[in-house]
Amino acid sequence: MPIREDGTSLAERLTPLVPQTLTNVTATFVDSLKISSTSEKVRRGRRVMIKRRNIYSEQLADLANLYFRMSGIPIRFWGKAEDWRHWEVKSFRMLNGDRFRAFASGAKTVCTDKLPGKNLWEHLTEGTLTRRMLEAAGRELRRAHQLWSDEFHGPWSHGDSTATNVVYNQKTGRARLIDFELVHDKSLSAKSRHADDLLVFLLDILAIASSRQWLPFTLCFLNAYGDPIVLSELTNHLALPNGIAWIWWGVRTSFANPGKVKQRLERLRDVTANLGYYRAFAAKRARTRQRRRASINCQVMSPGTPSPISLARATRERAKAPSPGIPSKFPTTR
Repeated sequence: MPIREDGTSLAERLTPLVPQTLTNVTATFVDSLKISSTSEKVRRGRRVMIKRRNIYSEQLADLANLYFRMSGIPIRFWGKAEDWRHWEVKSFRMLNGDRFRAFASGAKTVCTDKLPGKNLWEHLTEGTLTRRMLEAAGRELRRAHQLWSDEFHGPWSHGDSTATNVVYNQKTGRARLIDFELVHDKSLSAKSRHADDLLVFLLDILAIASSRQWLPFTLCFLNAYGDPIVLSELTNHLALPNGIAWIWWGVRTSFANPGKVKQRLERLRDVTANLGYYRAFAAKRARTRQRRRASINCQVMSPGTPSPISLARATRERAKAPSPGIPSKFPTTR
């Protein structure tokens, strides 16, 4: 992205000139290119979500994946419907199968139980988002990142962990992940994929939350997630993109002012750098405390020297022993 001498990018200079109607048109256009459609129904007394691939989903997925490769964005859509269906059902069952069901229903359709609660994007835009919700989201994402994935031959990652795809249940205080349309590129390391999941979630906070709330909300989420290695990696992801990648960045940030997002990213970069360091230091210190340390009061002893305990025991035994002239047993007669 071209940068002027005063440090402002092209996107930042153009944003004040772009009418709100154009932004709305762009958002509507992106929304019309959705590869899948979702509807809610009642089946056998259970509320379920029906997710169905659209007619030209494979062609749209191929075009989107071409754009992702050209812009260096490390995600992709599942091109073939059967591959997407398998991943969607498997991921949902792995994360939510303790209480909820998911199954294929036709060649291009997946059916899942509707999770109780509201997604965090609704809470964010309605002004009802709380720290408890963000802590639940951080804990759930950390749990998900510790699960094994055959697809990656390593830890699992979401690929599209926006606030929309995190559902919070007010009654149980539990957050759950949904919507597994996108997947990370296999070439990425696990810590890079996990850091990208954190970034995707945080972009909603950075773009929508007020100037007073965005940093406390962000730190609340990151502290609940709590992996120092991933937090350290996240610091390297906190920068505005270059070139055509800015289009997807606009989608991710709901076309928020790039200047505002850039300023908040810089602030967050400073904070996460220290957060990752202190968490790594605390973890190392905790591991050190768990090790058994040698006592500094130990007496240096040469080989063969009895310990004080054994010496006292031997003294007591000698005191109780009979005189050497007295036999230990009476003589036997025959």
